[in-house]
Amino acid sequence: MTTEKLADPKPSDEVMGQGTNTAYCQTTPLYVDGNESASSALKSLAEEAKLATKDVKAPSNSVLTICKSLLAGGVAGGVSRSAVAPLERLKILLQVQNAYNPKYSGMVQGLRSIWATEGLAGFFKGNGTNCARIIPNSAVKFYSYEQASKSLLWFYRQQTGQEDAELSPLLRLGAGACAGIIAMSATYPMDMVRGRLTVQTADSPYRYKGMVHAFKTIIKEEGPRAVYKGWLPSVIGVVPYVGLNFAVYETLKDWIVKDPQFETAQESELGVVTKLLCGAAAGTVGQTVAYPLDVVRRRMQMVGWKDASPVITADGKVKAPAQYTGMIDAFRQTVRNEGFLALYKGLLPNSVKVVPSIALAFVTYEVMRDLLGVEIRISD
Repeated sequence: MTTEKLADPKPSDEVMGQGTNTAYCQTTPLYVDGNESASSALKSLAEEAKLATKDVKAPSNSVLTICKSLLAGGVAGGVSRSAVAPLERLKILLQVQNAYNPKYSGMVQGLRSIWATEGLAGFFKGNGTNCARIIPNSAVKFYSYEQASKSLLWFYRQQTGQEDAELSPLLRLGAGACAGIIAMSATYPMDMVRGRLTVQTADSPYRYKGMVHAFKTIIKEEGPRAVYKGWLPSVIGVVPYVGLNFAVYETLKDWIVKDPQFETAQESELGVVTKLLCGAAAGTVGQTVAYPLDVVRRRMQMVGWKDASPVITADGKVKAPAQYTGMIDAFRQTVRNEGFLALYKGLLPNSVKVVPSIALAFVTYEVMRDLLGVEIRISD
């Protein structure tokens, strides 16, 4: 009687948790026969389960993994922004300069003017503050995207019952928007200060001697809320900008990987050049949609600045810089006084800047994660 009970596959089914594995258990070399004891049967099944799952590694959420992910995102932000710092500064100067006495008429003339009046250092004015902002911003943004995409995918699977569902472009857009809002809000005061420092030129009164001095001066003269001037259009703009960046980048990569021609090439993953092109496309789409909000944000950041840069005051010879009561008023005054195209001032240098910037950010992030040995990439 004892051997008959041991030969009965029922206990094995209970241990495995699946009644459909009976035939498999009976044919496996580790399957117990009637001469073995019950403890031997359990041991054999445990060894079988271990062999079947030895290559499966659960993702780690340890502090070390989180730190590695944040570090990768921070390096990506610092590298990408420093590489295009001259174009970033020129873009902001074009966005906020007084329309009645403009100092910069275009990308080439603007770069030449900066070089002639301020030298090489002029191209990187405000970049230190920008890196101090963008490193934590980028770190939080990439990490937030990973967490948001996982959460949204889990919620989608729970609601639809599709356990094998994958991230769709819409889910990626939502995850990117969440990441952008979190990262931007966390580091916005530094962005506001960076905008003020960037606008100062060689003939400015140099009200701000650095990031810390700028913070103290702005809070003292304009109040603590001043460091969040332009925050609303930034929140609205970051949704399509960051959301589209992630959505377009990840979707393009997904399409290429699933393309039959890529599969026949027997490549394990996309090359750096392909990733750069995907990142460039993502940056182009995102910045074109969100650019008018970026112009309004910059202009609102300059409101209330005592002894502002001559770029804004036009040397005091013509009309004073516009004062805005809010985002809608800034839009209305800009279009009324300068025309609709004023919402796209600085778009050319920004387009030249954003393509390599976004591309470098994505590629640097993935390379850093590979070097640091982080288990899951953003695509996962």
